[in-house]
Amino acid sequence: MQETDFLKGNQRVLNDIRKFEIFEPFQEDELQHLMSMSKIRKFNAGETIFEQGSADTWLYFLVYGKVRLMKDGKPVALLQRRGDVFGEMGALACAPRSASAVTVGETVCLATDIYYIEQLTGTDKLAFGYVIYRVFSGILTDRLRITTEALLTLKGRSLKIW
Repeated sequence: MQETDFLKGNQRVLNDIRKFEIFEPFQEDELQHLMSMSKIRKFNAGETIFEQGSADTWLYFLVYGKVRLMKDGKPVALLQRRGDVFGEMGALACAPRSASAVTVGETVCLATDIYYIEQLTGTDKLAFGYVIYRVFSGILTDRLRITTEALLTLKGRSLKIW
């Protein structure tokens, strides 16, 4: 893995990530905060980004490439869209990773250490925390919807929910 320093003040990277749909709710100052907590990480093909069972506070936004999520050695998802997010559940819950993330081909990610959200103070902490958690709730809602549809398909749509 190759890694940059924290990206505070890096206008080129900021302009690139501003194009990601996931960052649309962010204001300029909030994106600047995100950059101060973020690094660009470049991985080679087959490199492990994080292991199932490991614990850290990093979450990842796919810039380019592909990432396969593996649970108990079995593939569960392939991420390949710019801006796809992964690693958020372990980072947010400060819990062991529920899956491993492995690159498929050369891959570049924006890696954000959300530990630093806790280091913000006052209105910065509230505003930035609100936006980032709102974004994550949308991601998790979409993933729950997809999981529910898959479950219904496997059960032949005979399962009643709620």
